Amino acid sequence: MQDKSARRSGFARPCRCGGSNLKEPAIRDKYTLFAPFYDLLSGEYPVYHAGRVLGIGALAPATGQQVLDIGCGTGLNFPLLQQRVGASGTIVGIDRSAEMLHQARRRAEARGWENVILLQADVVLLDPGAIAARIQKGGGAAVSDAALATYSLSLMGDWQQAWTNMTGLLAAHARVGVVDMQDPVGWARWLTPLARLACAVGGSDITAAPWQAVEERCVNVVRASARGGHLQIRAGKMKHDG
Repeated sequence: MQDKSARRSGFARPCRCGGSNLKEPAIRDKYTLFAPFYDLLSGEYPVYHAGRVLGIGALAPATGQQVLDIGCGTGLNFPLLQQRVGASGTIVGIDRSAEMLHQARRRAEARGWENVILLQADVVLLDPGAIAARIQKGGGAAVSDAALATYSLSLMGDWQQAWTNMTGLLAAHARVGVVDMQDPVGWARWLTPLARLACAVGGSDITAAPWQAVEERCVNVVRASARGGHLQIRAGKMKHDG
């Protein structure tokens, strides 16, 4: 791993990779339009912030670790991650929208966070080896200690491939966390039309259930839910194939 002073060299430049993700163009255009207003319009604090708090708590990254923030958007996870990894750690934010990354960069610069590396890439299409090289170029390590995907895998046309690419950037026995959405349950079922509308507007597939990958491919899984079961949280340690 490179020394910490090297990590403070700035932000990595955007990276685009080849391939095909049929869902990407329409969602990219939507987030291009709404990026400057995303934090206000996304329902973050009345609804979705709770999932971030629970997700990062379940992931439990430690001081000095490097964490991937998959589909980092405007950087809403960054304050909570900074509290965990500290100035000696690194946050690698990956998002396919240049405009969302612009907002994330503004957030990091305004708070003086010099341990943030931002990369533009479609997680479904990226080549882990190429992205690892770009992370190193930005001052980070080739492999990360943890990865977090909050409300992002359900946006992707092939979230299983995104999972494969994400975990290809991790060290053995790294921790992985997923926070995503489903129909509310129990007493909150009456909110289902509103939840489905919010997901449709954002481009998410409310039926995707990407946290299943954590259940199937991790051990010591931490489980939580919030907002009447609408928010599902899973985190665990990756199984080692050996």
